[in-house]
Parts: sequence; structure tokens; C-alpha cells
Amino acid sequence: MSGSELRALPSVERLAAALDAPHALAVAAARRALAERRAELRDSADGSGGADGSGGADGAHTGRELGADHDLVARARDLLAAAERPSLRRVLNATGVIVHTNLGRAPLASAARAAVARAAEGYSNLELDLERGARGSRQAHVEALLRELTGAEAGLVVNNCAAATLLCAAALAGDGREIVVSRGQLVEIGGAFRIPDVIAQSGARLVEVGTTNRTRLGDYERALSPATGAVLRAHPSNFRTLGFVEEVPIEALCELGVPVIDDVGSGALAELDAIRDEPPVRRSVAAGAALVCCSGDKLLGGPQAGLIVGRADAVARARAHPLARALRIDKLSLAALEATLRLYLDPARALREIPVLAMLGAGEPELEARARRIRAAIVAGGGAAEVVLARAKVGGGALPLLDLDGPAVALTPGAEGADALSAALRLGDPPVLARISEGRVLLDPRTLTDAEADAVAAAALAALRPPG
Repeated sequence: MSGSELRALPSVERLAAALDAPHALAVAAARRALAERRAELRDSADGSGGADGSGGADGAHTGRELGADHDLVARARDLLAAAERPSLRRVLNATGVIVHTNLGRAPLASAARAAVARAAEGYSNLELDLERGARGSRQAHVEALLRELTGAEAGLVVNNCAAATLLCAAALAGDGREIVVSRGQLVEIGGAFRIPDVIAQSGARLVEVGTTNRTRLGDYERALSPATGAVLRAHPSNFRTLGFVEEVPIEALCELGVPVIDDVGSGALAELDAIRDEPPVRRSVAAGAALVCCSGDKLLGGPQAGLIVGRADAVARARAHPLARALRIDKLSLAALEATLRLYLDPARALREIPVLAMLGAGEPELEARARRIRAAIVAGGGAAEVVLARAKVGGGALPLLDLDGPAVALTPGAEGADALSAALRLGDPPVLARISEGRVLLDPRTLTDAEADAVAAAALAALRPPG
């Protein structure tokens, strides 16, 4: 390679002019395309000299006409299209992991999506009492629903369950008092969120009781003192201890005579066989817990949110704490949460329309029909696929021991292997997320709708076709 090859490249402005796009975006795409091309030319040099890099893409030498370098123009256009594409995109989840944290956890019900669109369209009565014509509370949109669905005296919503736990600890013991926790519940969840760290940040002091695998009521009783602000029970959402274990039920904890904070994690409001092992919110409220926390976007099936329900006096303390404003829920999430909670007023409708619950309750005939639909479309397009038995998971820090057996569509990759085929699916439009098992790529119908199944089949065909 000689310096003349570098000097023959067009200028940034000339290449940008060929893109027919806003100047700033076109220049950025042209600059990147030229930088990549220069790097390729230098990498291809055999080291015999001449690659002095003189001249340059921004200089006066425009070199050959752009018509002679279609590849460079096409590259710049691809870069421009990528730059204009939103970073946060919809993906198709064919992994079989229902509450997939990396993919946004729970997909919203149609009623929740419509509520978000209405709230986003213009102004709303977020903090306005329309009857009185005075300032209101954003909590008013969901508190009555929370009371109805959980049996609690009061309710409060913040932006996620970690925030809810922090706020509860700060409200009941943030003045330096003690929070008593079983050693078996000093858990860490995703993002290095650790219960000891949360308690420290709340301003409370941690008192550990029991052992990793066994904590008895007497352990709690011996730890109580005038300095005790609360007992915290933290549900180990993403793991289970098995074998020689013992823990104190919520009813016994609530009889200790001190406030109990119960972080039940997943937000199990529905009566569904698949989630019977998750602690129900209503049970903790009925037991007398001062504050019960759960997520809005795990098994509850709504948006990211942290729900706090319990005794009126305890909720009032949380509501009045300075952290409550810093952790408050935004209007779009609030709209989605209200719509999701309203679905629970009709349990049968909730099981039918909330996607997470529908996926958990999906029957074998429905899943088999969807899997065969995907396979048939792939085979009709000339691809190879077969329906196999696979195992899905709930995910998202819920029901870690539950396996959901059902059909999946297996794709046999070419010579490049399963990782390459999975990457081709992921980098397609729309992106498809699959999983790899025993050297094959699996497409799980449990986490797809019928319409998405058709799109996944088309994406699989595109990914299976050899380049060119």
C-alpha cells in the first residue's frame, strides 16, 4: 500500500454530501467510514513502506469520484442508519426465560401499554385532585387498589423494590436503631444489591441472628432490645437453601411485638399453581407485618416499581421520610402499574391478559402448536428445524427451582457453530434472543406470542442462510 491510496480517499465533506442526511449526522457517519477504511488499508500493508498517511480524508484531495467507491458510500449509509436507530429497542425473547432481567423483565399487558400511551400523550392529573381543584398525591392513583388487593390499611409505591426496602428500613430504624435479620437472609441480588449495605445506607444498625441455614424464634427473641427498630425478613428470591434448614414463619415474627418489614420480592398476587412457592403478599399483610415490600415487574407482571403495603402508621412514616421523594415512581410507570393492578380485580382476566401469568399458565397444546408453527415456517423456507423437549425458567429472581418443561424449536447450526448462529439472530432486525443447548440453538415458544413466533421464524431463516 502506498500513501497515494490513502490520499485517493474522498474528503469527509464529499462523502457526507452523498448521504442525503442532516449535515451533522452525515459528517459523523462519513468520518467513521473513512476512519475504518484507512485502518483497513494500513492493516493490509505488507510493511514494505509507502503508508505514510499523508494527505487525508479531510484534505483538499478528493481522489477518485465517489461513484468508483460504492462500498465506501454503502458503509457510510450503514453507519448512518445504525446511528439513527434507537439504542433501546424491542427484542424478541425466544430464550424461555419469562422474567428476563436483561430484556426488561415483565412485558406489559395491552391495558398497561395503552395507559402508558395515554399518560405520555399530553398532560395528566398526576398530582392534581380534579374534584377539589387542588394539589393531590400521585399515590392516590394506586393506593386504593393496593388496599383492595392486599388487605392492607395503606400503600405506597416507589421506583423499585430495592428502593422500597431501603425506604422501609430508613423509616422504621434510620435514626440509628437496630434492624434484626437472620444470617440466612443477608442476601445479595443482581447488581451487587446486598441487604447489609442497604441497612447501613438507611442509617440503621444491623443485628445478625441465627446461622446461615437455621434461625429459630428464640434467636430473634434474644436479640430484641429497646434499641430494636424492626425485624427484617428478606425472601431469598434467586436461590434456595435445602436440607438441614429452618426459618421462622412470618406469623411468628409478627408476634414478637416489634415492627416487621417483610421483603417478599416477587410480588405474588395471583393464585396460580406455578407460583405457589412464592410468599403471597396477602399472607404477610394478614400476619400483621408493619410493611411489606415487593416488585411490580416480576411475578406481578407490571412495570418496574416497588410496592409498599401495611399498617397505616408505618406507611405514613415511609411516606413522610425525605427518601420518599428521591425514590418516587414516574408517571409512565405509575400509569402502567395502575392498569396492571386493575386487571387483578378480575383474577381470571389477570391470568389471561398479564403476559407473565399467561406464560406461566400456558398449557402443552398451546405451546406445542406455537412450536410447530415456527418449525413449519422455517422448513417451508428451506431451513432445517425440529421440535424437541426443553426446559424454560421463570428468571428475574423468582422461583429458582421451578423448571417449566415444554416444546422448543431446535436449529442445527452450520460449520461456524451455535455461537455464530445465536449472534446472527441477536444482530438481526428485529433482534432475536435464543439459548444454546447441546450445540444447538433453541427457540422457546413459551416467551413468544403467535405474532412474534412468525417473526422469529423469519429471523431464523435469515440467520440460517449462508452469506451472499
